[in-house]
Amino acid sequence: MDLRALRCFVAVAEEGHFGRAAARLHLAQPPLSRRIRDLEADLGCRLFDRIPTGARLTPAGEVLLTQARDLLERADRARERVRDAEADRVLVIGVVAGAGLNAGPAALAALRRSRPGLRVRLREAPITDPSAGLRERRVDVALTRLPFDTTGLTVRPLAVEPVVAAVPADDPLAGRDRLHVTELAERSRFRLPTGTDPRWRAYWLAADDDSPGPVVTSVEECLHSVLWENAVGLLPAGASLRHARAGIAFVPVDGHPPSRIVTAHPADCTDPLVDALVHALTTAVRPAAAQQQHVLTEQPDASTGPPHDR
Repeated sequence: MDLRALRCFVAVAEEGHFGRAAARLHLAQPPLSRRIRDLEADLGCRLFDRIPTGARLTPAGEVLLTQARDLLERADRARERVRDAEADRVLVIGVVAGAGLNAGPAALAALRRSRPGLRVRLREAPITDPSAGLRERRVDVALTRLPFDTTGLTVRPLAVEPVVAAVPADDPLAGRDRLHVTELAERSRFRLPTGTDPRWRAYWLAADDDSPGPVVTSVEECLHSVLWENAVGLLPAGASLRHARAGIAFVPVDGHPPSRIVTAHPADCTDPLVDALVHALTTAVRPAAAQQQHVLTEQPDASTGPPHDR
């Protein structure tokens, strides 16, 4: 039975009058009367007798009133328990290579307006796992980047981010305004381990698979390889803001497709909280990504000091 119809029935029974029940429910009387008629048709019996002063329960209506009150009370308790369970739930977001991080505060603020008790935890995934832990069900949603094998995942595009070359600050390329990706050929490149998703590995290496260079598993290791092993390599443009440090320059790269930031979650997921989180991220990431791009393009030129985009 429709709980809304039961609420209408209880209101009429308690008020003894269709007009007063309609006012109590903030409904017009015709829709209220239709719901009662539909309920009577569903049950196959008359629930009210019309009398000069309003409406009186029939014997069948008397039975239903007790049952309806019990059903509505149980429905309210179930709703409260579901809300309590949601309040105790912790959603985990896996993040790869800083994808969409700038949108985090705005996304959480939007999410908490509709679900104030919900908690969200961030898990930084190694750059060797573009699924950010989804495959092992360690996270509920991934903020990640294409390309990688997305079989069994639902992927939604959010934004694009250019790539930069991380090079030693004293490298001849460090003074360039821009460079072409082919200019990194024949250089020692930091590489991802064998066994990493092949499409992901090929995108970030942008060179032959047997190119020389140190094997890395995190952005920090990428940067260490630049500082200590004179290696070069590609990183998202946001790295020039998040990982600025003496000894490393970040130079914008042409001739290589931008990094595509996406959300991902298991295709078989039917959790409304996950949908709400993805919606909040989708709403927040796009303007945040646009703002980040503006910051990247507006950084002042400098020949000394922290690494920067030129």
